[in-house]
Amino acid sequence: MSQHAEPTPGRPSQGDGTWSSRSADRPGGWAAGGVVFAGVLLVLNGALAVLQGIAAIAEDDVYARIGTYVYEMSLTGWGIVHVVLGALVLVTGYGLLKDMAWARVAGIVIASLSLVAQFLFLPYAPVWSVIMMAIDVFVIWALASRQDATSRV
Repeated sequence: MSQHAEPTPGRPSQGDGTWSSRSADRPGGWAAGGVVFAGVLLVLNGALAVLQGIAAIAEDDVYARIGTYVYEMSLTGWGIVHVVLGALVLVTGYGLLKDMAWARVAGIVIASLSLVAQFLFLPYAPVWSVIMMAIDVFVIWALASRQDATSRV
């Protein structure tokens, strides 16, 4: 006597064809997983940038004092830059996770601006800025290297 497994409700059987067609519609490989991961990183990066900006605005004691610096701006000014840029990064990351059409290009642009802002903020928080710059580079790479399913055919 052989027992045949009954198909699970809500899940197509093997001969249905819809299960394989669903997975074929989605882009695969590193870039697809990288885009989702980039979206998560953008959301976290944006939230942390907002907190970084609030810390710069609220207390000037949080960040190191530096001497003369070519791109010198007050910590309050840097705080406002980080809050605004962080909010834009957060919204873009959310749009990327929702697979909105505008989010991919906006993500590349916003991550590039975030990378530049973190570079300019380097003297105030060197280790944190380098970490955030590395995250921004990964986000740019993941969004720029993604191929749509129609372009691969």
